[in-house]
Amino acid sequence: MRARQHNQEPGRRGRDPRLTIIAVFLWCGIAVIAVRLFAIGVVSHSFYAALAENQHGLFEELYPERGAIYLSDPKSPEGRFPAAVNKTLWQVYADPRAVKDPKKTAEALVPLLGLDAADTLQKLQRPETSYVPLRRKQSDATRDAIERLDLAGIGFAKEKSRFYPDSPEAAHLIGFLGSDAKGNQVGRYGIEGYWNAQLSGQAGFLSSEKDPFGRWIGAAARDLRPAVNGDELTLTIDRTIQHVACDKLRTAVLKHQADSGSLVILEPRTGAVLAMCGVPDFDANSYSSVSDMSRFNNPTIFSPWEPGSIFKPITMAAAVDAGKVTPNTTYEDEGSVTIGQFTIKNSDGKANGTQTMTQVLEKSLNTGVIYAVRRLGPDLFRRYVEDFGFGEPTGIDLDTEAAGSIESLSRRGDIWSATASFGQGLTTTPLQMAVAYAAIANGGKLMRPYAVASVRHADGTTVQTEPVAVRQVVTKRAAAQVSGMLVQVVEDGHGKKAGVPGYWVAGKTGTAQIPKKDGSGYEKDQSVGSFAGFAPVNNPAFVMVVRIDRPKDVEWAESSAAPLFGDIASFLLQYMEIMPERPIK
Repeated sequence: MRARQHNQEPGRRGRDPRLTIIAVFLWCGIAVIAVRLFAIGVVSHSFYAALAENQHGLFEELYPERGAIYLSDPKSPEGRFPAAVNKTLWQVYADPRAVKDPKKTAEALVPLLGLDAADTLQKLQRPETSYVPLRRKQSDATRDAIERLDLAGIGFAKEKSRFYPDSPEAAHLIGFLGSDAKGNQVGRYGIEGYWNAQLSGQAGFLSSEKDPFGRWIGAAARDLRPAVNGDELTLTIDRTIQHVACDKLRTAVLKHQADSGSLVILEPRTGAVLAMCGVPDFDANSYSSVSDMSRFNNPTIFSPWEPGSIFKPITMAAAVDAGKVTPNTTYEDEGSVTIGQFTIKNSDGKANGTQTMTQVLEKSLNTGVIYAVRRLGPDLFRRYVEDFGFGEPTGIDLDTEAAGSIESLSRRGDIWSATASFGQGLTTTPLQMAVAYAAIANGGKLMRPYAVASVRHADGTTVQTEPVAVRQVVTKRAAAQVSGMLVQVVEDGHGKKAGVPGYWVAGKTGTAQIPKKDGSGYEKDQSVGSFAGFAPVNNPAFVMVVRIDRPKDVEWAESSAAPLFGDIASFLLQYMEIMPERPIK
């Protein structure tokens, strides 16, 4: 009995616990391997596919996708429109060793690719090589057409290309994707240049040990860091406003046979750029065909000029804010002012007698703003000019911004502040001038201009740009008074052609002389016409500066820049759905 019980004891105890533990570990190992295989084969398939293809070095950079750039398009269902996107194109190449009939192959390719027949035939008859590039940046349609021919020895390789759907209209604003000295792609000018690091993203890399034959060692440690795609940018620029305003600028430049033109439109309360362009422009999709590199520069931020009379409201705002004059302060206009050995005259050569400061702006009297700046004093005047943002970059998020110059205000002698009071002897960009006028329109508060509304990172998070108030330049009261004076310029002065029926428009004309490049003085019979202003005056929705360089058919800005401003302003007020403020006459 004992023997029988002894033989049955293992059965009663059940399975050995050690076997159970071993089984659990085995199943856990299988589960870990399964999860890992799923991660490699499914979740990270593309990454490890790229890894598997690399047999050329210890380190491999994994290149990120460049971020897209969009214009705002608030009245469309999508709310935005692509301004710079990545496009997959094709490089067509040949393996001459596999080409069966070089002559017939060349005859088939030449018309499709726009190649030289003799050169193509020569390339296809090179049996010593396995790779000959024929044509880059070909469309899907061209690739499909060639594939249908079933040509032996002809292949295709994908290549990324930057595409600009709204070029050349937005070319100065967006810039383009070029190459550096090493052949690396890099953003140039505009948004592409200023935001290059964010748009480029972060390249990934991997490292691992290899055997003597260049193969990855499976058991070796690897450092795998996938690339991070570039940020996606949505701009403040309204595509419709950009299209209409820039088209009208182009028409005006052609009409007046001008050398060039530029415009910028801002939202006064925030500093957001609504439109920005220059003429002549260029096509960012074929920038390499441009022989004059100066055409790449955005004239609204890169090309300072002596602004002339559109600077007079800045002088007047300073004098009013400092309590040195009021809109109704009078002086005696004798037609000219003598300062040392210099005599400065009004542009019309007239002596107008007793005039108010409002009439000074209406009639654009040089003697009147000299009167105001003398009461202000050169030191205080310079401080206000600096506070309005002149003499330094605005800080806009665009590449190649110039600072302009107010260096003349540091020189000794009253003549420098006198000439600067009406916009001579100092320089500014159209954007700087627009920012200064926006401060007047915004109750005296200067806002930093910006062109990027939001940034969307690769992880899906989005950062909205918050408006930045730089400083309070003048009081609300002073800003309101000067705004009212500028309305009178449009109603009764040289700015009548900038008016829009049914609305109160504030603004000022400027007809500036052009300094000689190779000596002192100014060019004869050459000028720059400009107009700066905003509307509607009680609740400004936009501020705009337009500039026409060297018009051939008219002399004064009231016949070139003012009508252009009025034409665009009329469109803007309707597009923004702003109801008329007064009866339309």
